[in-house]
Amino acid sequence: MSGPVRCFAGADGNRLVADRFGSDGAPVLLLHGGGQTRHAWAGAGQRIAAAGHVAYCLDQRGHGESDWVASGRYAFGDFGRDLVAVAGQITQEHGRPPVLVGASLGGLAGILAEGHQAPGTLAALVLVDITPRVDLDGVSRIVAFMSERMEDGFASVEEAADAIAAYLPHRPRPGSLDGLAKNLRRTPDGRLRWHWDPKFISARHGDGDVSRAMAEDELVSAARRLSLPVLLIRGGRSELVSLAHVEEFRAMVPQARFVDVEAAGHMVAGDRNDVFGEALIGFLRDLSPVHP
Repeated sequence: MSGPVRCFAGADGNRLVADRFGSDGAPVLLLHGGGQTRHAWAGAGQRIAAAGHVAYCLDQRGHGESDWVASGRYAFGDFGRDLVAVAGQITQEHGRPPVLVGASLGGLAGILAEGHQAPGTLAALVLVDITPRVDLDGVSRIVAFMSERMEDGFASVEEAADAIAAYLPHRPRPGSLDGLAKNLRRTPDGRLRWHWDPKFISARHGDGDVSRAMAEDELVSAARRLSLPVLLIRGGRSELVSLAHVEEFRAMVPQARFVDVEAAGHMVAGDRNDVFGEALIGFLRDLSPVHP
């Protein structure tokens, strides 16, 4: 069950929609990966609230019910700027900065926000299957899946579920498709399409090797400046993050903790939510002396 809806102002005045779970305690902000929505974090939000925190599960710009950005500004840094804006509003409300839990795109936003754009924005950072450098073949496979039905869409939720099952054959098909339905939108032609702005793909992945290398260099530089508590949770079968990437990241961020979730792919929380939840709640518990 979703919590009450809360709206925030993004860096460009764009409306950002979040579900709030819990009423008291240290704030935790959860940012989904590219092409997902805030509903991917519903289970985690409930568990975080049950552990005595307030969780905000946010639709990032161009995703879910948050505003599409007419300018097409969907670079990693733009998501980082939104994070700085939202974290500032949460800090003002709660009197303390939030812990960020960022999956993939959400984690990159966290690295840039804290390590480059506005140090001190976050209390701690949890990166879910993402590091500054990743396997580009894995990125290409994910982008290809996202792009495949971008124009044609789907006739039904069941057809979308079939596409996901073909892409993620290791994941059991859910008994209910209600969660998947929240990641789709009905368009005027009656078809269902993914609940994100198509410009997100063209802006992020049509800019060539030089721009991608520049973005990677910026992320590496930002990661090296991180001084807050960090937890990296990797899917043991990750398509993006190899153990070599993990070793490099831990050299950049010596204070980072690391958890490898066996039998999980890039979508760690979806594949092994039990193990993911235990690692996350344990990390939050250890932070409590810092934020009594």
